[in-house]
Amino acid sequence: MNQSHLFYQTRMRRPLLDRAEGVYMWDVHGKRYLDGSSGAMVSNIGHSNPRVLAAMRAQMEKSTFGYRLHFECEVSEKLAAKVAQLSPEGHEKVFFVSGGSEAVESAIKLARQYKVATGEGRRWQIISRSPSYHGSTLGALALTSYAPLNGPFTPLYRAMPKIPAPRCYLDRDSLSDEERGIRYAEMLRDKIIELGPDSVLAFIMEPIGGASTGALVAPDSYYRRVRDICDEFGVVLIYDEVMTGVGRTGSFLAAEHWNINPDIVALSKGFGAGYVPLGAVTAKDHIVEAVLDAGGFQHGYTYAGNPIACAAGLAVLEEILSAGLMDNATTMGDKLKAGLNALMTEFAFIGDVRGKGLLLAFELVADRATMQPLPKEINAYLRLSDIAYDRGLIIYPRRTRDGLEGDHFLVCPPMIASAVHISEILTTLRASLIAFAQENGL
Repeated sequence: MNQSHLFYQTRMRRPLLDRAEGVYMWDVHGKRYLDGSSGAMVSNIGHSNPRVLAAMRAQMEKSTFGYRLHFECEVSEKLAAKVAQLSPEGHEKVFFVSGGSEAVESAIKLARQYKVATGEGRRWQIISRSPSYHGSTLGALALTSYAPLNGPFTPLYRAMPKIPAPRCYLDRDSLSDEERGIRYAEMLRDKIIELGPDSVLAFIMEPIGGASTGALVAPDSYYRRVRDICDEFGVVLIYDEVMTGVGRTGSFLAAEHWNINPDIVALSKGFGAGYVPLGAVTAKDHIVEAVLDAGGFQHGYTYAGNPIACAAGLAVLEEILSAGLMDNATTMGDKLKAGLNALMTEFAFIGDVRGKGLLLAFELVADRATMQPLPKEINAYLRLSDIAYDRGLIIYPRRTRDGLEGDHFLVCPPMIASAVHISEILTTLRASLIAFAQENGL
């Protein structure tokens, strides 16, 4: 390979990308890859969609930038109206950003300004879960609990309090799923009381886990109880739907699966769907109005509401709605999950399959009965993903246990995936698991 002047997380090199279309990507040597993770769970409508590209070109002919303090922009207004239409009741205002970390930062600052504006400035602590991932900026890292990502930077920020993520699949007790959900939710109530309710600003959670917990879905009882606890203590409930939002789980927001209306929602990833950097925050009207009445939201980004980004985002939403991609995510997700469960039956070292829609994951273990992880020295999370990559399938690996050990893999193809694509994913994944098993004597 030629010398590269770019650097990312490591020295690892990958082939040079040539082109991408639909669910496939090709390197410059002509090798084809099925994008089985939608990049980083981003490319929800697949690559090179001609209608999205046309919308971007049309906007480029009109304007490429209009600073929000100087002009309102028609396409930004249209996108905000569409997001408000699709969002939970009362979420009539939208604040645009350029990515997930920015969305989370904006959400927590909006929550803080709301409490200051309404005479509750003593509230500042934001409870999150462990493990969790909410972004790479310092404010988002303060909410994150994933040791490799937090470790070097902890002196730079004020860490926020955590409660355990509802990883019920690891529990060995006699409780029902409903009882487990309540038990984990009550940990939030206990933490609020421990900290002092008057000091607690917000609770932030991913309704379905992302990279840190691998498509973790809590028992149904968890979601309603968390909402009730936040209401009891006047705590702002923030849903981080950066990964789950915009249709990936089969509804516009994952919150809809449990009929929950969060106070603030953070969106990104599939919102711009890989065509442009784009994210958004929505909030209940009384939150936004209180902040505006108090002098305005003291926050912003240069590229917030960029016309080209909003043109792409609007075209992405129109594609999802017109092509019925949320229904397809449900149908294809069911097929993919059934196939992953079949692989779990075949391979004893697959300990769990979880997720909803086309946000799915499986976890490898040494012992399914105890859920003991594989020896961390074999780096299964990297090795299996590399074996699959060599066979032309991209999946998304992470360490399951607080980022230090354990192995899970997100399998999240674009929402345009067909039954043929699902079959190809499962066939390639099975061959990769066989090779991995032979390599490690499993």
